[in-house]
Amino acid sequence: MKPVKEMSVVVTGGGSGIGEATARYLASQGAKVTICGRREERIKSVAKEIGSNCAWVTADVTKSTDRQKLIETALAHGGRIDALVSNAGNMERKPVEEWTEERLLQVFNDNVISGMMLTQVALPHLVATEGAVIFIGSVYTVRAYPGAAPYAATKGALEALVKVLATELGPRKVRVNAVRPGAVLTEINQRAGLFDDATAAKRLESMANHHAVGRIGTSLEIAEGIEYLIRAEWVTGTVLSVDGGMGLGVISS
Repeated sequence: MKPVKEMSVVVTGGGSGIGEATARYLASQGAKVTICGRREERIKSVAKEIGSNCAWVTADVTKSTDRQKLIETALAHGGRIDALVSNAGNMERKPVEEWTEERLLQVFNDNVISGMMLTQVALPHLVATEGAVIFIGSVYTVRAYPGAAPYAATKGALEALVKVLATELGPRKVRVNAVRPGAVLTEINQRAGLFDDATAAKRLESMANHHAVGRIGTSLEIAEGIEYLIRAEWVTGTVLSVDGGMGLGVISS
C-alpha cells in the first residue's frame, strides 16, 4: 500500500467528529492535511493543535468559490493533492408529514452535491497523483430507522455514486470509495438542533446493543478505515463498513 507520509490530503468538515479525528490521525502519520469548516474559530483551533502538518481554511463546500479556495489552500500547503476525504455533511430527521422541499434540497446539497462538485474541482490534481476520493456513507443505508429517511436517502445516493465514479475514474487511476460508519458520537445531531450534547451521548450509548461487538464506535476507528482506503491501491468502488457489526441487524440483550 502507498505510505500516507508526505501525502497531501483534503478533509472537509475537519473541525469536529470524524473529520477532525481523520485530520489528527493522518497528520500524526506524516501527511500534509488541509481542513475546512464553516466555524472559523473551531477550524483554526483544531489546526493549531495538530501543528505544522495541518493547514486550515474557513470554507462552506456548498459554495463554488469556497471549494476553489479549499483546493488552492491544499495545493499551497501540500504541493499536490493525493486524497480528498469528503466528510462535511448535515443531519435531517423528520417524519414524512414534516418534510419540506426546502429542507430536503438543502440536505441533499450539503451531503451529496457539494461533495460531487468538490470532486470535480479536485479531479485534475487527483489524476496527477493517481489519488483517491473517500466519501462517508452511513449504516442507515442498510438498517432502517423511522424518521431518518432524508438523511438515509443522501447517504444511499453517495454509496451509489461511489460505484459509478469508481468505474468512470478508474481508467485515470483515481480510486473512489466510502466508509460506512456505525453509531459514533459526533456533533452532527447537535448541529442539526436535534439533541444537546448529553442527550446525544445517552442516545448513542443506548444503541450499543445494536452492534455485534456490543459497543458504539469512535471517530478514530473511522479514521483508520479512511486511512486504509487512501492507501489501498487495488481497492475501488467499495463501501467499507466500519460499524462494529451494526449493519448485521442484531440486537443483543
